[in-house]
Amino acid sequence: MASLIDLNLYPDPPNTATIATGYATTAATLITPKIEPKLEPLDQPLDVPPQPYLASIPIPNPNPNPTFTLIPQHPTLVPDSNLFGAHPEVDQNNVYSEFHRISELFRTAFAKNMDKYDDIQASDPDSQAIVSVPAENQLSPVVVSSRRKYPARSSELVRVTNLGIQDERYFRDVVRKTRMIYDSLRVLVVMEDDKRRSFGIARCPRARGDLKAASVMKDRGLWLNRDKRIVGAIPGVHIGDVFFFRMELCVVGMHGQAQAGIDYLTSSQSSNGEPIATSVIVSGGYEDDEDAGDVIVYTGHGGQDKNSRQVVHQKLEGGNLAMERSMHYGIEVRVIRGFRYEGSASGKVYVYDGLYKIVEAWFDVGKSGFGVFKFKLVRMENQSEMGSATLKFAENLRTRPLEVRPVGYVSFDISMNKEKAPVFLFNDIDGNHEPMYYDYLVTTVSPPFVYHLGGKAGGCNCVSGCSHDCFCAKKNGGEFAYDSNGLLVRGKPLIFECGPHCRCPPSCQNRVSQNGLRNRFEVFRSRETGWGVRSLDLIQAGSFICEYTGVVLTREQAQLFTMNGDSLVYPNRFGERWAEWGDLSQIFSDYVRPSYPSVPPLDFAMDVSRMRNLACYMSHSSCPNVLVQLVLYDHSNFAFPHLMLFAMENIPPLRELSLDYGASDEWMGKLSICN
Repeated sequence: MASLIDLNLYPDPPNTATIATGYATTAATLITPKIEPKLEPLDQPLDVPPQPYLASIPIPNPNPNPTFTLIPQHPTLVPDSNLFGAHPEVDQNNVYSEFHRISELFRTAFAKNMDKYDDIQASDPDSQAIVSVPAENQLSPVVVSSRRKYPARSSELVRVTNLGIQDERYFRDVVRKTRMIYDSLRVLVVMEDDKRRSFGIARCPRARGDLKAASVMKDRGLWLNRDKRIVGAIPGVHIGDVFFFRMELCVVGMHGQAQAGIDYLTSSQSSNGEPIATSVIVSGGYEDDEDAGDVIVYTGHGGQDKNSRQVVHQKLEGGNLAMERSMHYGIEVRVIRGFRYEGSASGKVYVYDGLYKIVEAWFDVGKSGFGVFKFKLVRMENQSEMGSATLKFAENLRTRPLEVRPVGYVSFDISMNKEKAPVFLFNDIDGNHEPMYYDYLVTTVSPPFVYHLGGKAGGCNCVSGCSHDCFCAKKNGGEFAYDSNGLLVRGKPLIFECGPHCRCPPSCQNRVSQNGLRNRFEVFRSRETGWGVRSLDLIQAGSFICEYTGVVLTREQAQLFTMNGDSLVYPNRFGERWAEWGDLSQIFSDYVRPSYPSVPPLDFAMDVSRMRNLACYMSHSSCPNVLVQLVLYDHSNFAFPHLMLFAMENIPPLRELSLDYGASDEWMGKLSICN
């Protein structure tokens, strides 16, 4: 099989092509297909797909300790607001100020290396752009209103390298907060739709929360990486990150096409008139795809009918040509794998698996007998393990743990059947079996007076399930804290769940955290944190994880216990991460942080020295993926709520769970936790 023709020899895309396929063929004999995006299965079409556009960005200074500089011919857009707060060194009058720090760190090997190609000359050796933006495509400075028309995507290709630890944390936090807005907004849309239906108002098809959330964020200018086209890794997105919806990939800038499998810079946007591919989604949408993990044979797009059957030959244009040009210039592409996953709201998950190089391209006869373009992608070295491989590994662990990892398991259930799902104990580092020596505590033990000093408890009379106008809903301010799937809609100072005095069944929408574990977890020995916790299941953002349990002690009791050197946990130290989940202040101008009900300061401690559960082994992090939400259900004493843990983001299997344990205060001394 021969390589594709070097199309740089032509000033315009050729009208014919003779590509070796092992037999002779000419363009005259090919049936011209209708070129359509490479659609992926289970992805429903959008009414209005994102539109391509041109935009210019600040050009960086390559100095290791740079100052913020702009090339004069590259004007900037002036935004109406700043996303997530500006960095101290960033001018707040520039669009997407949280990403202007990228301009200090842009590096590329292509601006200077392209001189070796006879047909490509770097127009400005100092621009550091992979494909420069022609002068006629640059924008003039504009002032936008509070609800601006959303700009099109940039046509300038850049690469981000040499990020320091602080930069990594900064961009990770930006991506994390953006995804939190998307997830909480999506959950809110679905819940509001369910509420309207319960009142008999909605008669139209069910709301697509994923599409609505993306549309609203687009209107507010909250999509990331729209003011530049990033080649290679996206700052703040890690290999193994999991997405439940295609639109979320668009929101964070991983893949800019709502349906097409190939994301690329079009030839009309490129200064040299050639398209460049930046990312692909591999999900078996074409019958000729071959996926061996590190090596992929990816089929080009076009030539399919509405039933995804190949009916005509493909042409070398659009995304197909972009893939060939990326191979020619040695430009890597991001690979996102999509596959069916049980329990996913969309029926699928999308996992970022890292960077691949296109090493070969050819025209071949597909299984349906029509000509297709094929591209061989090889994964670049020195990257983290593929997220899709981790998902499959975790799936095998759930069913055949000893076959997959024959060495290291200490126990297959440290809860001794107290939890609905087993809790594994794994240690392949040393002989420490400490978690086996403690009593597993499923629910927090509170003093008897807690159940008598909280006032008279009441309950709802909902027999089949609670409605939005029942007694318990009113206690929560007139709305439930969870959607129909049990996801936390938004964090609150305190949530009232239905309790023992309610007549509703255990399956009630307002009984989530009291029903125990939903997922399978593993307490494991770690060289970094001593002990840690990870899930064997994929945990969706907003999902309940477990309760943080222990024996409740009053202030006086805590002082006595600390004198004996016992390990105590102080709930009032936990950071108020609940306020971040559902914070839609950048969506709604009148958004107010929830303050109902008002909860007094938590003036108690928890003894976990003898009785504990898996939550006590979660590690501390200033950028956690788990939040603490206060919940009452079995009593009405505001001063002694349960500490319920919820996922702040999609947590892939085998990724460590972390909490923000906060800082110590005066009377509690040094923070002491199990790890």
